[in-house]
Amino acid sequence: MTRVLVVEDDPQLVRALIINLQARHYGVDAAADGVTALRLAAARQPDVVMLDLGLPDMDGVEVIKGLRGWTRVPILVLSARQGSDEKVAALDAGADDYVTKPFSMDELLARLRAAVRRTEETPLATGTTLVETADFTIELLAKRAVRGGHEVRLTPTEWHLLEILVTSPGRLITQRHLLQEVWGVSHSNKSNYLRVYMAQLRRKLEADPAHPRYLITEPGMGYRFEG
Repeated sequence: MTRVLVVEDDPQLVRALIINLQARHYGVDAAADGVTALRLAAARQPDVVMLDLGLPDMDGVEVIKGLRGWTRVPILVLSARQGSDEKVAALDAGADDYVTKPFSMDELLARLRAAVRRTEETPLATGTTLVETADFTIELLAKRAVRGGHEVRLTPTEWHLLEILVTSPGRLITQRHLLQEVWGVSHSNKSNYLRVYMAQLRRKLEADPAHPRYLITEPGMGYRFEG
């Protein structure tokens, strides 16, 4: 049974989440504050954490940092905070996904299933050399991309960006992280660089660059590779 730790101080929402999760055969533990959440996470070893950022005793970002000190459990943030700065802070701290309140239960459960699925799939190991999709293949060791039987010429910058994304499939990588990794700390606010290079990668790899299937944008937050 997949265990979910719900960290939320709204009793009505907690009750709704517990009912919906248990009806789908998830095991559920609930915590109304950050201290209880960290204690329960250590004791119960959940498979997924659903976390509200606005907790009574500490900010949810601090809970994420506390969890990331010892576990890679998927963390799905639930928050009424609309600003991209708050979302980026949570993602940079180590959250895996972000759902803005109010949300539909169907969307939340779909995000939950995706988080569980990613942990069940074998992650790309250090020695992995090949990433295959229905439309193209990435040979990591050879630094080579092939589409339709032909090599796709990528610049070093395009390759570096692509490599970061494809080696963390399904994970949302923030704009700040990508900019710092590819261009350095001094360029961490130049999101226009990313837009230009992601557009180039899509033109070279996606069947329909205007409606990408693999290189996905999360507006205001970052990008993810869906294999």
